[in-house]
Amino acid sequence: MENYFDLRTDPKKLVPDAKSVITLMMNYYPKERQQDGIPKVSKYAYGIDYHFVIKDKLKELLEDLNQQIGTINGRGFVDSAPVLEKAWAVKSGLGWVGKNGVLITRQSGSFNFIATLFVDIELAYDNPFIKDYCGSCTKCIDSCPTEAIQPNKVINASKCISYYTIELKDELIEDSAKGKFENWMFGCDICQDVCPWNRFSIPTTEQAFAPIPEILNLTTQQWEEMSEETFRKVFKNSPLKRSKYKGIMRNIKFLKNS
Repeated sequence: MENYFDLRTDPKKLVPDAKSVITLMMNYYPKERQQDGIPKVSKYAYGIDYHFVIKDKLKELLEDLNQQIGTINGRGFVDSAPVLEKAWAVKSGLGWVGKNGVLITRQSGSFNFIATLFVDIELAYDNPFIKDYCGSCTKCIDSCPTEAIQPNKVINASKCISYYTIELKDELIEDSAKGKFENWMFGCDICQDVCPWNRFSIPTTEQAFAPIPEILNLTTQQWEEMSEETFRKVFKNSPLKRSKYKGIMRNIKFLKNS
């Protein structure tokens, strides 16, 4: 996060003619859930990779704006560039950043993707979201098995289960993390699942986010027996490919031996 700090804080360094930032959200809360007892996958990764889905929608939105308003130049981002999406979402009045570091909205909780569209026209701007509705609740902090969520909205990313299972490139996961993953194989939703605001979550209507059947049903043994060729075929458009076959197999082995 320290890299490209100037690009993160100044949109004009990414889009030279930028005058406005449009912030958008897209619900990914699933209707179907995984079976009990199988390796767990974060809900955002149930279906097709959201980068593909939302980038196409941002292009459609920019085209619509051009047809309705006139020539508008812009560029859309879905955490694929150094953009502070959550900060822009707060400034756009969409919600607040919770103690778990996730954007929370009063209407739908936190199971939402965030996207931004930088455009070269001035707009009538919404007021920032200035109140924090977490109050004295500490459920996300108390429920994090690796203690990655710390007081004062400090997140130790290197202790997060999502970091271990997705971003960590080492061949082995450190022994000190054993017994703490609660069967999460790819990502983690613990802090969101316990958040009271997510009682307002409703299933997404986006078909692209419908769960891949294998994610809902595969047992530990079936994951272990999966060939790399099958993995690439089944998950070619899935966020799971970020960990690659090697990473998924490492995670499965770690869970089994924890």
